[in-house]
Amino acid sequence: MTKPKHSIFSMPFAKVYPLYVQKAERKNRSKEEVDQLIRWLTGYDQIGLQRQIERQIDFETFFDQAPCLHPNSHLIKGVVCGVRIEEIADPLMKKIRLLDKLIDELAKGKTMEKILRQ
Repeated sequence: MTKPKHSIFSMPFAKVYPLYVQKAERKNRSKEEVDQLIRWLTGYDQIGLQRQIERQIDFETFFDQAPCLHPNSHLIKGVVCGVRIEEIADPLMKKIRLLDKLIDELAKGKTMEKILRQ
């Protein structure tokens, strides 16, 4: 018997994207920085990212169609929503939580160099 998919997997990425931007903007960060983080993690260019948002695709498709996960994404560690990223077994959930962690770090005022693991 297979476990049911988590509800966020089928949620449109475009529905959560404005929440990422709002969280960043509340802390005096910008939509451009949010886009930069998403592009860094997923390999989308700006046009590709915008196209995925406009197409209202779900999180699963968003990450399935992502050009490539950044090779340094394994350096993103810590806790998101009470769960340690390194202990997440489901590959899709891990990618979603990696993105959440990047947005959290942006909102907490970290420099882009530190967030992008440079």
